[in-house]
Amino acid sequence: MISPFNSVYSHGFIRASVCIPRLRVADPVFNAERTLAMAERASAEGAALAVFPELGLSAYSNEDLFQQDALQEATLAALETVVQSSANWTPIVLVGSPLRVEDKLFNCAVVVYRGSVLGVVPKSYLPNYREFYEKRQFAAARDAIGSEMTLFGMRTPFGNDLIFDAENLPAFRLHVEVCEDVWTPIPPSTYAALAGATVLANLSASNITVAKADYRRQLCSSQSAKCMAAYLYSGAGPGESTTDLAWDGHGLIYADGALLAESERFAGEEQFVAADIDLERLVQDRSRMTAFTDSATDHKDKLRTLRHVAFDFERPGGEMPPLRKFYRFPYVPSDPASLDERCYEVYNIQVHGLMKRLEATGIKRVVIGVSGGLDSTQALLVAAQTMDRLGLPRTNILAYTMPGFATSQSTKSNAHRLMTALGVQAHEIDIRPSAQQMLADIGHPYADGEAVYDVTFENVQAGERTSHLFRLANYHGGMVLGTGDLSELALGWATYGVGDHMSHYNVNGSVPKTLIQYLIRWVAAKDLFGPETSAVLEAIVETEISPELVPDAAGNNDQPSQSTEATIGPYELQDFNLYYISRFGFRPSKVAFMSCHAWGDKNEGAWPHLLPEARRHEYTLSEIKRWLDVFLYRFFQISQFKRSALPNGPKVGSGGSLSPRGDWRAPSDSEAVVWLAELRENVPD
Repeated sequence: MISPFNSVYSHGFIRASVCIPRLRVADPVFNAERTLAMAERASAEGAALAVFPELGLSAYSNEDLFQQDALQEATLAALETVVQSSANWTPIVLVGSPLRVEDKLFNCAVVVYRGSVLGVVPKSYLPNYREFYEKRQFAAARDAIGSEMTLFGMRTPFGNDLIFDAENLPAFRLHVEVCEDVWTPIPPSTYAALAGATVLANLSASNITVAKADYRRQLCSSQSAKCMAAYLYSGAGPGESTTDLAWDGHGLIYADGALLAESERFAGEEQFVAADIDLERLVQDRSRMTAFTDSATDHKDKLRTLRHVAFDFERPGGEMPPLRKFYRFPYVPSDPASLDERCYEVYNIQVHGLMKRLEATGIKRVVIGVSGGLDSTQALLVAAQTMDRLGLPRTNILAYTMPGFATSQSTKSNAHRLMTALGVQAHEIDIRPSAQQMLADIGHPYADGEAVYDVTFENVQAGERTSHLFRLANYHGGMVLGTGDLSELALGWATYGVGDHMSHYNVNGSVPKTLIQYLIRWVAAKDLFGPETSAVLEAIVETEISPELVPDAAGNNDQPSQSTEATIGPYELQDFNLYYISRFGFRPSKVAFMSCHAWGDKNEGAWPHLLPEARRHEYTLSEIKRWLDVFLYRFFQISQFKRSALPNGPKVGSGGSLSPRGDWRAPSDSEAVVWLAELRENVPD
């Protein structure tokens, strides 16, 4: 069944759930009833996987009762009820049961799907210390002689070496382990992940003691991060015997180290938690992480012994919007503490990068063009802090505002206010005479009084500014500090060569526009340079983003007459697109789906706390598709030649940079046709 656009199953996600039912010790009939009820709920939620606790059909705390024939037979009957009832459920259901195989009793996870058992996984490591004495009742996986067992008259794969592969959903590869298995130095799931498993599940009965919950979180988070996988954990809860132990019913879902969902602990009611797992992101991460591949190669002999059980997964039909909210600003955390730390780190990376470059070259002066816009403001702030750290006067910063044919009074005023507040050498050079001469020299109609404002008209001004800066640097023994940011490089929104594309060193080259806005807001909020600077910074971030190269038709020059975002799209959308396409290689329709649920309703989800209410926008799917189309064409087809010749600059984040010496290497002559076709064919209007 083909799922519609507005379904997680159309975009490489699966919905996974952790179920913690109320149990009764040694009452398999009751336990099966509660298992059925929660599995039905998981099915109604469209889950692809439902994980129950260890030995959940019998209860975990039976101790020597496990060896009683009556309990074993009743548990087997309960398991058969679950298998038969699963025929029309959407999820694979993982239930815990004691099973006798080869005259040995095993603590097993049973993998149930659509009325059959895909396989049985015995526990690998049996705790026999402190409060647990499982070896008294159970044999470990290594004690099994055969690799199959007979269950309900059918031969079934048996062993801790099983990986369950959904053939029609290639990224969905499941491995199952039981409780103590993940507490060991090399859990079975580690080998499974190296062999391709993307979803790791743990049926557990871990009791609760003080601080143990935090250790569980650390284990699950670390295992999911190291294995670049999802990790689901279902711990025993209400109903287990409290003769000597207590149980908190802890359910966890992690992916790549991040917590997606967690149950309430010590709850009075049964617990159900679910999350959408991005399988394609996990696969993309693994394909880029060469250390992961090398580790798999080092263990290839072990990995070749693992067995793959193939099955067809029936995707739930109909619309299924995501449970998770996608962050609107992938480069900008919404949590205030995380945002504060992010801004602190990025700002200091920029400062330390510039410090090193000045120390290495022996240059003491910086030359910078200051427009009164975001990028030059951030670069100037970095330069000022750099001089302070190096013990040099801020007057070693030679700052120039260079008005052209369309410079507005507001940005020019902000540029002068900022330079004055920071105490740098402030200068103004009017580039109109030299630009006019250039236009006359090349025979441009504007030189004869015609209102022709083409790309040549614009680039002459950009080129004149950069030409002046380089010659000023020669004359004063300084270094030209670049100001262009990551978002502009992605979209090719820079004048190549002798233009804002070029500098001696660019501190903003790997910082996206949305993050630059927050860096400036952060500096203002922290009052790092005093109240006068903070006041002008607040004015700058509220000014329209504009190249200011084309005059206003009515002759009004109070405010910028051009809007960059009206031409290339809102930077907040384009940064979203940049992150998921360059960092993860997602197909455009998936990015559009995620963007729709991130930006579709401004009243849903968290916003970075420094962003004013008036700046909180929402976009329709049609708008998202339109601007993503623009992004794909500009990014893949017309801009790479600019990125192939970038000046040096520090990389600031794991989201990457577009430096040809680092994160992004691409041909300058590629076509955008496959990305545009995928978007246009698979995203509805």
